[in-house]
Amino acid sequence: MDEIDVPVAGGSLRALSWPGDGPVVVAAHGITANALCWAPVARALGGRVRLVAPDLRGRASSAGLPGPYGMAAHAADLLAVASHFGVGRVPLVGHSMGAFVVAATALRHPDRVGPVLLVDGGVSLGVPASVDVDVALEAVIGPALRRLSMTFASPGEYIRYFRENPAFDRYWSPDVEAYVLRDFTGSGSSCDIDAIRGDAADMLRNPPPAPFPLLWAPRGLMDQEPGLYRADQLTGVDAERVPDVNHYTIVLGAGAGRVAERILALL
Repeated sequence: MDEIDVPVAGGSLRALSWPGDGPVVVAAHGITANALCWAPVARALGGRVRLVAPDLRGRASSAGLPGPYGMAAHAADLLAVASHFGVGRVPLVGHSMGAFVVAATALRHPDRVGPVLLVDGGVSLGVPASVDVDVALEAVIGPALRRLSMTFASPGEYIRYFRENPAFDRYWSPDVEAYVLRDFTGSGSSCDIDAIRGDAADMLRNPPPAPFPLLWAPRGLMDQEPGLYRADQLTGVDAERVPDVNHYTIVLGAGAGRVAERILALL
């Protein structure tokens, strides 16, 4: 795996690149996540594609990039990544908020994007436009939002916080630990709260139509049922339920192999 800086508006976007002999596929992570969430998927792809995953603007090694935030900014960044690798038309895969990002990118730039795969995101969550963004964020991502205002004395304390979430603890692995530590600054999360709010406002109030295949998790951000979606919310969507996974383990755990299979099938 290589770390690469890609010139974008306002500075450099950091991206991870896993080597492969096939086409470049660009992957977008969730709202408080980082590029290392894709490591298990990259391993499952087995070098059959070159998977490239940026730390999205306002997170991890791209935390210093300024706004404006929102889907248009992320779309421009993803296309900059594709151009950096010399790709004219790029396949995209997105998880959680990243699924909204890739759907918006494809709809804004149909000549530059395709095919597209959504992973537990990208389909409207049904949040009323009148709801305050912070209230909506608390309802949707809960502990992931609360940690952004917390401080932690050590990496071990940060890890313990994550392990208190049942969506992580019994599924803990070296991949999950590396993912968690990529977000740790020495005192807390790398995520820029203005980026989180700006992206959430766009994602929740202006969800793009999503005529793209979706893999979805039956359990949510606390390993609870239902997850972000129920089957009855996905009528008319090309949706596949991935069994026995939660919102995180669909990419960071048991679901990674199925995500890789669907990426290869789309190509």
